[in-house]
Order: sequence, then structure tokens, then C-alpha cells
Amino acid sequence: MRLKSDLILLLTALIWGSSFAAQRVAAEHLGPFLFNGLRFLVGAAVLLPFVHFRPRIERHRLPWVVLAGSVLFLASVLQQAGMQYTTAGNAGFITGLYVVLVPLLLVIGLRQRVAGFTWLAAAVATLGTLLLSTGGEFKLNPGDALELIGALAWAVHVLLVGWLARRVDVLSFVIGQSLVSALLNLIFAGAFDLATLPGLQPAGWAVLYTGVFSIGAGFALQALGQKHAPASDAALILSLEAVFAALFGFLLLGERLAPLQLLGCSLIMAATFALQLRPAPEALSAEGVAPNKR
Repeated sequence: MRLKSDLILLLTALIWGSSFAAQRVAAEHLGPFLFNGLRFLVGAAVLLPFVHFRPRIERHRLPWVVLAGSVLFLASVLQQAGMQYTTAGNAGFITGLYVVLVPLLLVIGLRQRVAGFTWLAAAVATLGTLLLSTGGEFKLNPGDALELIGALAWAVHVLLVGWLARRVDVLSFVIGQSLVSALLNLIFAGAFDLATLPGLQPAGWAVLYTGVFSIGAGFALQALGQKHAPASDAALILSLEAVFAALFGFLLLGERLAPLQLLGCSLIMAATFALQLRPAPEALSAEGVAPNKR
């Protein structure tokens, strides 16, 4: 079950990484709120037929779904907004810090023990993300604070997904959080991004691609994979998104990687695969986490 969940999360990272090129194209034509609002709306619409247009979420779980959608909205907006004031490399590295923030939040916020091996793997993956994203040249920019808050929001979202995926219907949850995020984005788009609406024509394919795959398939697979994968493991596996983004950047955009960036890819992959050599965590308790150790 653990291997199956990890493979699902690996596929999620692959899908998210493949969407990077499309997101870069969209950023040249559409405002962040409009782009996010439309693609989250497309993602929800794609999944609705699979639940017969009737998402099933218990009433007492609705506030948690709204919270997950709101955190998703915050994370995606902060990431996009920060990139207006910092380099893409800095943004990629700082966003990747959620790999370390997830186990940190587990320890501080939820009082859960995280194995030393997981900390080591997270540190190696973080170093790999630094090398891959910046080539070793990291310079602070005004937008880095936005990216750091965004990384914290992504970490909180990983924890929320891990908790909710075991308590609600996965597809209904993904539809719910996507609709919440879409609504919040479109509200702000009406105030700030309407001037970029003509950009929908050249960037329409990017909205559809990221909506169907990154939002619809990606978040559904993330929730499905996190049903049985510890949150700290999930964060490490999902960090492979940066490696796949670099790969698709090379294949689709002709982007080249320096030797240090290739080393960064290798470190992320090594940390993720080394995680699979660790003994499987104890069986999940009724509350959805391994009792007292991972």
C-alpha cells in the first residue's frame, strides 16, 4: 500500500512538473488571479462527471474543505505574486522549502515525532532544490518574503490534504477545494486582472492543460496518494516536481542545465529514493497518522 501511494505521488509530481512550461506561457498573458481562477474552475468541471455532478461531503467536513481551498488559493497567489519581484530560481527554491516545513509543522504544531532519516532526506532535497533552482547563486529579493509565506501555505495544504483524504470522498474533496480557490481567485480577478482578459486567446491552451492535468488530475492523485502516505514522505516525493519541471523545460523550451543544477536534480532524486529504503511506518491509527513515530 505504501509503495502504491508513493507511486501515485510520483505521478503527481510528474504532472505538476510538466505543467511548468504552460504556466510560464500563461504568466505572459494573464494576471495571476484570472489564470488561477479559470484553471481551478476547469479542474473542478473535469472531475464533476466522475461524481455524477453531486459531490458528497458531510456537512461537518465542509468548513475543512473551505479551509483547504482557501489555503490553496493563498499558496498559489503568493507564489505567482512573488515571482513578479524575485527570480524564478529563488521562487523555485523557497517554495521547495515546504519539504522541510512539513516535518517541522508536524513536530511543532501536531507534536508528532519525525524520524531522523526523514530530516536528513529533507535537508538533502532542500540542498538539491537550491542547486537546481538557482545554480548555487542565491540572492535575496523583495519578493522572497512572499515566496516564503507561500511555502508555509503549501506545507499547511499538504497536512490538510493528508488529514482530509482519509475522512472524505477524494474526488468530492478536490472538487470542493478547487471551487473555493476558483471563487476567491475570480473575485480578486474582477478587481485586478480584467485588463488581461484578452490574453485568454493566446493562453487558453495553458489554462485548459493546467486545469485538466495540474488541477483536476494532479490534486486528485495527491489526495489519493496521501490516504496512506505520511505527510513528510509526501512532501519529499512531491519535491520531484522541480526535477520534472527542469526535464520538461529542457524538452519543450530548450532550457539547459548547468552542472550544479544537474547535481541538484541528483540530490533530490537520491533523497526521495533513499526514503523508500526506510522501513515502512507503523500502521495508521484511526486518526490517520502513525502512532507517535514515523
